[in-house]
Amino acid sequence: MKFCLDIGNSHIYGGVYESGHALLTFRKSSKMGSSSDEFGLFFRAVLRENGLDPNQVSHIALCSVVPEMVYPLAAACQKYFDIRPFILQAGVKTGLKIQYRNPLEVGTDRIANAIAGIGLFPNENLIIVDLGTATTLCAIGKERTYMGGVILPGLRMSMQALESGTSKLGSVEIMRKEICLGRTTADSIQSGLFFGHLGALQEIMQRIRLEEFSGQHPKVIATGGFAALFENASLFDRVVPDLVLHGLLAALKLNTVGQEI
Repeated sequence: MKFCLDIGNSHIYGGVYESGHALLTFRKSSKMGSSSDEFGLFFRAVLRENGLDPNQVSHIALCSVVPEMVYPLAAACQKYFDIRPFILQAGVKTGLKIQYRNPLEVGTDRIANAIAGIGLFPNENLIIVDLGTATTLCAIGKERTYMGGVILPGLRMSMQALESGTSKLGSVEIMRKEICLGRTTADSIQSGLFFGHLGALQEIMQRIRLEEFSGQHPKVIATGGFAALFENASLFDRVVPDLVLHGLLAALKLNTVGQEI
């Protein structure tokens, strides 16, 4: 079994895979200051509670946008699984040509998404939309070129900005809306969040098509916790909730050539 971990700003997103198929996915709050013991005990408990034997884990792969959490997680893998994890970071093989001026600035979660995307749609131009704490859009050329991206505040971050920056606007459930005009304050906030984000995605994707793909329509893959909200908005060709984990699996395989995976 392969154990994959994506460490984000808000959550750790994990999955266990066998022969490329997900046996389990889970989320855990990525609380700063957690010890390697807390992580290790939690991971083993999650596997056992879902009927999986932690001792059957053969490989662990992880990526992180929170550098401070890499060490305790790697230590947990060593102590509780006796496995040195593969870490997606600068210097490992990705199969991508990165056109960022400083390639080190590209988040490893975005790299993992790109690796998985070109596996799903080889020889295709891609836009990958990740709707999480931040919303990111990445353009991938058919020659496996990471061309660049766009970053904007995610839905929950936008709601928290309203809540903290105003005296009368509180938090609301983030949800899909069918009618734009709100009749209550909560409705109005929900509508603004949904349709504001929808409009931003439509505008940014159209600009990427015109500026980078000569007006052609690349394949669009969506992932992240809020992707399902826009699944029926005719924006995406495919919604893949665990795209980043599939990218980690592919990167693990790419960097362990000659070993049994």
